[in-house]
Amino acid sequence: MTDEHDGRNGPDAHDSPHAPDGPGPRPDSGQDAFRALLHAQRVWDTELPAFDTAAAPDEPLPLFHQWFAEAVAAGQPEPQTMTLATADERGLPDVRILMLHDADARGWHFASHSTSRKGRQLAGRPAAALGFYWAAQGRAVRLRGRVLTAGAEESSADLHARSTGALASALVGRQSEVLDSPDELARASRAAWRRAEREPTAEAASWTAYVLEPAEVEFFQGDAGRRHVRLRYRREGDAWVRELLWP
Repeated sequence: MTDEHDGRNGPDAHDSPHAPDGPGPRPDSGQDAFRALLHAQRVWDTELPAFDTAAAPDEPLPLFHQWFAEAVAAGQPEPQTMTLATADERGLPDVRILMLHDADARGWHFASHSTSRKGRQLAGRPAAALGFYWAAQGRAVRLRGRVLTAGAEESSADLHARSTGALASALVGRQSEVLDSPDELARASRAAWRRAEREPTAEAASWTAYVLEPAEVEFFQGDAGRRHVRLRYRREGDAWVRELLWP
């Protein structure tokens, strides 16, 4: 969030690196319209909270709990959503959005199928990064660390703490596989819903709970004057070191 475009200094939507009859690509009205729309967007059209880093706790978890509660109170839609970044066997990054299931002294919890792309990547490289963005207050939190796999009992408890629809989705399985047609998904989904309603304790063998144990946690507070406040917690042994970062 340090390179927002405020729309005042961007290229004119009518400018083009090539004249219409000159060499090079022809002007693309769709691309021009997109750029004009992109450059017209604003961020943080609201009063942003202050962040007194001197009053921050010695560990990141209490501050995360506080900021999460404040995001909910501020009306942030789906504050429990987060990005999860992993790397494949070649070291290439991958990212997706999923739900936070808990945040406690062990770490930040989420779940997925072990057979999914992220499950396979975590099996091969058990480290990841998480990112939260709460636009209602111009805040972000990001974490990096190793990922532990929970046992079968904990994974089952996680699965059955969710809604019937979530259980049905887990029972469908086959996440990240190639889908031949929407009809195939519809049939599998209907069958899974019927089973979830009939067997609320049904198991999805590949459903796995994960815990990210953070080595770093950064709290970012946006500032309208671009003097953003960044506080990083970095683990050293059993203790946390707090550091301010340049925006």
